[in-house]
Amino acid sequence: MDAPVIVVGAGPAGLMLAGELRLAGVDVIVVERLENPTGESRGLGFTSRTMEVFDQRGLLPRFGEIETSNQGHFGGIPVDFGVLEGAHQAAKTIPQSTTESVLEDWARELGTDIRRGNELVSFQDEGDEVSVTVRSPEGEQTLRTGWLVGCDGGRSTVRKAAGFDFPGTAATMEMFLADLRGVELEPRMIGESLPGGMVMVGQLPGGVTRIIVCERDRPPQRRSESPPFAEVADAWKRLTGIDISHAEPVWVSAFGDATRQVTEYRRGRVLLSGDAAHIHLPAGGQGMNASIQDSVNLGWKLAAVIGGTAPLELLDTYHDERHAVGRRLLMNTQAQGLLFLSGPEMQPLRDVFSELVQYDEVSRYFAAMVSGLDIRYDVGNGSHPLLGLRMPRLELARNGSRTSSTELLHRGRGVLLDLTDNSVLRSRASGWSDRIDVVTATADELSDDSPLASTTAILIRPDGYVVWAAPGSHHDLPTALDRWFGPAR
Repeated sequence: MDAPVIVVGAGPAGLMLAGELRLAGVDVIVVERLENPTGESRGLGFTSRTMEVFDQRGLLPRFGEIETSNQGHFGGIPVDFGVLEGAHQAAKTIPQSTTESVLEDWARELGTDIRRGNELVSFQDEGDEVSVTVRSPEGEQTLRTGWLVGCDGGRSTVRKAAGFDFPGTAATMEMFLADLRGVELEPRMIGESLPGGMVMVGQLPGGVTRIIVCERDRPPQRRSESPPFAEVADAWKRLTGIDISHAEPVWVSAFGDATRQVTEYRRGRVLLSGDAAHIHLPAGGQGMNASIQDSVNLGWKLAAVIGGTAPLELLDTYHDERHAVGRRLLMNTQAQGLLFLSGPEMQPLRDVFSELVQYDEVSRYFAAMVSGLDIRYDVGNGSHPLLGLRMPRLELARNGSRTSSTELLHRGRGVLLDLTDNSVLRSRASGWSDRIDVVTATADELSDDSPLASTTAILIRPDGYVVWAAPGSHHDLPTALDRWFGPAR
């Protein structure tokens, strides 16, 4: 066997998955058709939850100074994300190309074998392993692997070849995205609805201006390559009356509002992550973020199954959890598209939404949805308010030094946080010490309304989600450990 896992695609989903697998000690080969990164950046910035994910792995400092903001929108209606207490602010201006560069460096440092200029030709799931044929400049070769993961985007070769069902709706409109130099335009960060469509303008680092333009009632085109910039400039002038034809295009792209999701995230030994599993209108910049979080959910589970510490059934929770998240993602992006891109007939509904978001509770609902902070997995019954939710950052004192619940996740292992120096609790967890870190620490003083108030212990999965807490869980610690980390040694 050439590697326990072969990942197809070196985008954010594939590189994040490779890093997660290597943290768990699993060898992985990433094959990527392109010899070099494109430098294109469809995704821009991170949501609050992705900021937390990168913080969990100690990756945030690699991005340098990050411009953040609490200002967001839902379907073009401004929403104050500052109502999400205790959450990272969202990153606004980090291009996807930078994210890919950071993740590739991290994955390589961990020992990932990344093979650029290698294109997937075909594969065969043989039951106990997968044979994969790859074409490189040296010719074709066949690799053997235990698991094949398609992280190869919305037109995924893996998805099509494996026969995954991909139901949904076809595109009804086309939008242009262009990064430009040599043009000055008034910022329209959350977009502006115009009589003939919608336009958006944002400033990127290095003097680059990003525009998005959508002309209503223009049917989508079947394109084999990027549209010429002249077509984008003409559309911009028709909508705004402004001539930008003198600008220098850095790159130009077209996309539609097609909405689809596979019916299953795993078929035998073939899995999908990211855009290979779901495509949608890029409303709120959620696509890349959801893809990264797919891979963080999958990585530790696949590693545990490969390592023999967890049963195959653990992989079923990948589909169960992330398919539900993807389904909700498609719902909210479709809703935003209706609000944002429809004509004047939608204005009364926009006005109602604009009134509703003035209430903190409504703002919190929409902000949590777009940020990914409302994700709650089924981890068993209980009364603790954090069960199934992501673990917020908790400042801790440990052995005379300072740490946090976030820093404890840097190694990509589960964490049992003992907040009362409970030797009986630690003894019960000893059979899983090869898979989880048992940490005794004291939390900083918490307010009475904190979700962690009165908590004596908490079990956190490697992806940062709470699966057991005391008091509050209706099952004991060994049951939770067995469910998420396999049988005791």
